[in-house]
Amino acid sequence: MEERGECSASASASANPSDEIWAKLVLSDERYSDVQISSDEKVISSEISATSNDKHSWCKIVRNPDLCSATMENKSQNTILVDGVKVHSDDTIVIKDGSQIIPGPDREGFVSYKFHIMSGPDICQRQLKICVDVNHAKCSICLNLWHDVVTVAPCLHNFCNGCFSEWLRRSKERHSAVLCPQCRAVVHFAGKNHFLRTIAEDMLRADSSLQRSHDEVALLDTYALVRSNLVIGSGKKNRKRAYTPLDDQSDGTYHQCQQCVTEVAGFRCKYDTVHLQCQACGGMMPSRTGFGIPQYCSGCDRSFCGAYWHALGVTGNGSYPVCSQDTLRPISDHSISRIPLLAHEKNLHEQNITDSCIRQMGRTLPDVISEWIAKFENREIDRRRMMLNHAEMITARTFVCQ
Repeated sequence: MEERGECSASASASANPSDEIWAKLVLSDERYSDVQISSDEKVISSEISATSNDKHSWCKIVRNPDLCSATMENKSQNTILVDGVKVHSDDTIVIKDGSQIIPGPDREGFVSYKFHIMSGPDICQRQLKICVDVNHAKCSICLNLWHDVVTVAPCLHNFCNGCFSEWLRRSKERHSAVLCPQCRAVVHFAGKNHFLRTIAEDMLRADSSLQRSHDEVALLDTYALVRSNLVIGSGKKNRKRAYTPLDDQSDGTYHQCQQCVTEVAGFRCKYDTVHLQCQACGGMMPSRTGFGIPQYCSGCDRSFCGAYWHALGVTGNGSYPVCSQDTLRPISDHSISRIPLLAHEKNLHEQNITDSCIRQMGRTLPDVISEWIAKFENREIDRRRMMLNHAEMITARTFVCQ
């Protein structure tokens, strides 16, 4: 019995014989030929049973814009298994290179396919290429390729995080306005630029001569202060914002947070104090390195004000919002009553499978999480697979956001 894949009339009409083969369905039985896919949308008609030569239109595969995945729609009356997930009639699921597809509700009696995306040079050429002169990707302070690049505003010049952090620290020591090291414009904001960081990393892979020594990189990292976006103000009214009763003050000073207005716990902001904006409520707080109260999530490096203000006994008001203390707390203190949808990349089928497994074991989700935290603390969990910025340094008592 020879296995073939055929296009439907609508798909074949749009396909060109010269179109490239961008994917194929590879059968587990080597006696059958692969189902090749050349059009961006194709209905697969082939044998689905290991004991019959009858052909059936059992699924439609549509190429996704990222060129690295496809969307499969079940066109049959049977349930289809994709990597163990049940896909019912007319339902869709995203398939990736290596996905196993069985055109039936179980493995017995049905053929098995593996979805494979071709990685030929023609496909690679479709991807967007950006050409950057290496001299335009260098920090004007150290004159080397950017490392952990940050962008300052409003001039939008770019520097190494460690280099600019040292420039910022020295400006504060002199109690002077922070000027851009390149154009000398007054700097109001500074933040990490993940897009340019990726470009710099690609340049290093392409040209190893641009690499710095490990000692130099380690030293730069010790200087780096920019984790979340920094608001660097001169203290004067120079930015548009909503009117508040504090605007009636006669000194013309722009107060960004409650410690700009009054001293709290022995600290009051100066006119040049650097501030952080909370990613939960949008409120402001002074950036206080080494103060002992967490202001950043150690997993994503974003800033949150709840732990800081609550530790000082400060509550929010109409002029200065304060977010909930729950937004930033130790991992072991977080309360999770249900599996977050993002835990399975918004795949409801996988989430339902996980829920079912927990129930079948006679466990509850808090029990499973407590066990996981204990294994995490004992370093039994492979941290390299975790999407955290500082996975090797995190413990059960590390503060993270929700």
